[in-house]
Amino acid sequence: MEAHRPWGTLGLALGFAAGCSAILGAAELKLETLAAWTRYTEATERRIAREIAHGERFLVLDFRPDAQRARRELLAGQPVLARMETRHENGEAIKVPKGQIHHWRGAILVPNADVDHVVDGLQFAIPPHELQNDVLESRVLWREGNQLRLFLKLSRKAVVTGHYNTEHELEYTRPGGTRAWSRSKATRIAELEHFGTPEEREKPVGNDRGFLWRLNVYWRYEQLADGVLMECEVVTLSRSIPILVRWMVAPIVTRESRAALLDMLQAMRIKLDPSRRR
Repeated sequence: MEAHRPWGTLGLALGFAAGCSAILGAAELKLETLAAWTRYTEATERRIAREIAHGERFLVLDFRPDAQRARRELLAGQPVLARMETRHENGEAIKVPKGQIHHWRGAILVPNADVDHVVDGLQFAIPPHELQNDVLESRVLWREGNQLRLFLKLSRKAVVTGHYNTEHELEYTRPGGTRAWSRSKATRIAELEHFGTPEEREKPVGNDRGFLWRLNVYWRYEQLADGVLMECEVVTLSRSIPILVRWMVAPIVTRESRAALLDMLQAMRIKLDPSRRR
């Protein structure tokens, strides 16, 4: 068995190199891919609207069979993460030709806080590059009331790391009381090449490596006696993974997506905890 290990290691290395090569080439965002993204996000937003309007239940996890267990874990200080999938009303999967949608939700408790403190921090007080490790630079482009447009320079890792200039439209809804919610939609995503060098420049939008074509984030905030439960859904669109290397690449993408969401939630809990900012 020992004699065969180097060949096994070499095979894995060659397989990984082939997988990277297969997905590192240029990709183009097709109209049919974008149409599928629109169907998916519209269906997702209809479900979100129904849940928020429910009255008694509020967070996504409240509508899942394990809601009580999830809330116990959150109140104990543990983050709760899960993959999601929006489907057609008849239960069929929404097909995404030449693309792939990644849909995650995550929640965490911000202790010692109330809803106004958390939302004020996100909306006004703390810039995104101080809240999220993958935000390298941020600035407000426009603001009016509870709406704003942001520029964010992002660093995202899947199989490899990509860097992006992005613009986002955000809207916060604050009806009063113990609940609030917000929505962020990327309106422009341009991948960068030669990042961090004098030759840094944007690739044509929609004609790049295809790792990040669309990005929507939906947040809900609920105040409890112990603090504020923050829950988000992150929905992104990328190129599809070639079927020959999907077995190898898909687990890496899943692991990195989960890790990025967890890092964001944990960083926000620290930054938004008022007892840590004294």
